[in-house]
Amino acid sequence: MGGLRACLLVTLIALGLMACGEKKPITSESFVFGTRVEVQVAEEVPEAQVRAAVAQVLAEFDRMHRTYHAWQPSELTRLNDAIAAGQRIHVSQEMASLLLEAQQFSKSSEGLFDPGIGQLIALWGFHADSYAAQLPEPSAIKAWLKNHPSIAQIKIDADDAGAWVSSSNTQVALDFGGSLKGTALDRAAAILRAAGLNNALINIGGNVMALGTRYGSPWRVAIQAPRYAGPLAVLELRDGEATGTSGDYQRYFEVEGKRYPHLLDPRTGYPASGVQAVTIVVDGPDAGVRSDVLTKPVFIAGDSAWKAMAQRLALKSVLHVWDDGTVSVTANLADRLKFQPHDGKLPDIRRIE
Repeated sequence: MGGLRACLLVTLIALGLMACGEKKPITSESFVFGTRVEVQVAEEVPEAQVRAAVAQVLAEFDRMHRTYHAWQPSELTRLNDAIAAGQRIHVSQEMASLLLEAQQFSKSSEGLFDPGIGQLIALWGFHADSYAAQLPEPSAIKAWLKNHPSIAQIKIDADDAGAWVSSSNTQVALDFGGSLKGTALDRAAAILRAAGLNNALINIGGNVMALGTRYGSPWRVAIQAPRYAGPLAVLELRDGEATGTSGDYQRYFEVEGKRYPHLLDPRTGYPASGVQAVTIVVDGPDAGVRSDVLTKPVFIAGDSAWKAMAQRLALKSVLHVWDDGTVSVTANLADRLKFQPHDGKLPDIRRIE
């Protein structure tokens, strides 16, 4: 699902470095949200208990995938069709909650995260499973900018069964691709904990959440290097922490040697540039969805504004990879990362106090 693959930008994978005879987590894999999903559970309980809980997790992922698909028939496309027709439509409580949450994220990021730009995403060809190396017409971008559709233009009137939703702008088209994997992380954590499983690692295409430990040792993940195969750094995740990345190297196309990633700047109508990747680590309530959403405005903010945006979003653990490969990392995260050499050299690392 292309819209939901929007965050498959840096693949963080559990490091399978095990000594001889070390216990192995029970691992299940699937393909949901257009990406690889892996759940590892490190509990000394009957395997059937683990498999049953993980099956619930994967079933929930599949339901969310089908419900909120941005361009195949779904509850979300029905909502978008109603908005385009200037109609008011009743939606579920879950949909209403997602919309309200997205509006808050958009407001706090000064509109740099905006799930209301679905038409712009489609113009750039990212509502597809593969991407044609073709630029949209400049006139189409100008027309979109003139209308400037935004999730802020969605009106939500809640009732006991959900909410009535409408918009003053028929050009608004919703796409939850920038947040749904993170929401799914939070759902998965709740399902596993309700089943009595408190030690697990959930990986949805590089968006990762850690619960507890791996048989007493921290869960370790590798942050993929943006421009070569292999890890840029290794990180140990603590209980309840989630990490996510936005980058320009998974979902993109090239025209005349220039890279056009899916991370679109609502201010210009064009892909953000000057950055290879942004990785963050967060904890606390809703860590999953925050780890997914908040990388986008930091990436899009630009060379001179990304630090201010990170501060505005209360992000303390940020890894920022510039277009030339230089790495900037906040002091709060720097001491937790073990950078890996490539061709015998470590990256140029700048610590931000």
